[in-house]
Amino acid sequence: MQAAITVRQLNMYVKSLLDANPKLSSVCVCGEIANFQNHFASGHLYFALKDDAAAIRSVMFRSSALRLKFTPQNGQKVICFGRVSLYEKDGQYQFYAENMLPFGEGELAADFERIKAALLKDGLFDEKRKRALPKFPKRVGVVTSSSGAAIHDITSVLNRRYPICTPICYPVNVQGAGASQDMVNALRKIYERENVDVIIIGRGGGSSYDLWAFNDEALARTIAQSPVPVISAVGHESDYSICDLVADVRAATPSVAAELAVPNMEELLKELKFKKHLLCSLLKTKMQVLENKLNAVKESAVFKDTNGVIINKREQLQLESVQRFKEGINSLLLKNETELREKILKLDSLSPLKVLSRGYSVVEKKNSVITSATELSVGDEIKITLNKGKINCSVISKEENDNGSRV
Repeated sequence: MQAAITVRQLNMYVKSLLDANPKLSSVCVCGEIANFQNHFASGHLYFALKDDAAAIRSVMFRSSALRLKFTPQNGQKVICFGRVSLYEKDGQYQFYAENMLPFGEGELAADFERIKAALLKDGLFDEKRKRALPKFPKRVGVVTSSSGAAIHDITSVLNRRYPICTPICYPVNVQGAGASQDMVNALRKIYERENVDVIIIGRGGGSSYDLWAFNDEALARTIAQSPVPVISAVGHESDYSICDLVADVRAATPSVAAELAVPNMEELLKELKFKKHLLCSLLKTKMQVLENKLNAVKESAVFKDTNGVIINKREQLQLESVQRFKEGINSLLLKNETELREKILKLDSLSPLKVLSRGYSVVEKKNSVITSATELSVGDEIKITLNKGKINCSVISKEENDNGSRV
C-alpha cells in the first residue's frame, strides 16, 4: 500500500512542478480585469484575468504595483507579464503579475521586446562594434524634424561650441505613418554622399506613441550600417528607444548630442596656450639642471692639474656643448611657437565670422542654410545673417545663370 502524504505536501509538489516549468516562469497574458481589489493595508492587488471562455485568479504584489503608471479598473483590457504558480494554502493555481500595461501600450511593449531580441541575437547591441566619436569633425549630419525644437537646439550648440564645423540638416518626419521610412531614406542619402564625419538622429520628448518610429527594426539596422559614428538623441533622459541601443553613442537630449559631437573651441585654444607655456617651462628647467651639473663637474678635482691644461680644454668642450644645446633648444622652441601660431591663424581664418566680415552673408530658411537658389521659391521667408546683425526678407524673384538660378 502506498504511503499517504499530507495535503500540504501534495500542494508543494504540484507547486514545484509549475515553478520548474520554464514556459510558465515568464508568461505574457492578455485579458480583461474582473473582481479587482486593492488591498490598501498590504498594497497588493487582487483580480482575475478573463476572456470570453476562461478566467484565472491573479495577484500583483506591492513591490510591482508601486511601479504601475496607471490605475487598473474592472473591465479594462490589459497585458500582464509574470509567472504561473500555485498558492499552497488553498491549492489554487494563479497568475503572479510582475508588470501590467493597458492593451494598446502592451502591444507596443511586446513589439519592442520582439525587435530588441532579434537585434540582440544579431549582435547589433554589442559594445565591441560601437565606434568612438571623431575629435574634430568638419561636418555633422542632423536627421530630425525641421519644425521641432531639436533642430534649433542642435544647431545652436554646434555654432556656439565649434563654429568651424558645418551642420548639414536632413529634415524628416519623426512621428506618424511613414516616419521611420523617412529617416531610413535620409540616412541612406547621407551614406551615398559620404560628406559627414558624424550623424545625430533624434527628436524632443513625447509619449511612447510619439517616439515609436525610433523603435523600427529597419531603421535600427540602417543605423548599424552607417560608415560613420551615429549619436541617438530620442526624447528626454528617461526615454529609451531601439535607436539608442544600436547607435554608437546615446545622448540624453538633442542638446547633449550636439555637445558630444564637437569639442569646445575656446577650451582647445586655452589648452594649446597652456601646453606651449608648459613646454617652455620644462625646457628651461632641463637646461638649468644640466647647467648645474656642468658647473659641478667643472669644480671636480679630477679635472684640475697644476698647469690648468686639462681643465681649460675640458672647459672649452663643455662651453661648446652648452652652446650647441642652447641653440638646439632655442631652435625647437622657435619651431613649436611658429607651428602653434600657424594653427591658431588657420583656426581663426576658418571662422565663419571672418567670412562675414569680408562682406559675405549667410542665408537661412527655417534654420537650414541655403547654398543654392534652387532651394528657394518666390514668396519664401528667409533670414540673412551679416557681419553685424540679421535681416528677414522675402524672395520676390529668381534669375537663371550658367551655374544655376540666383535670387
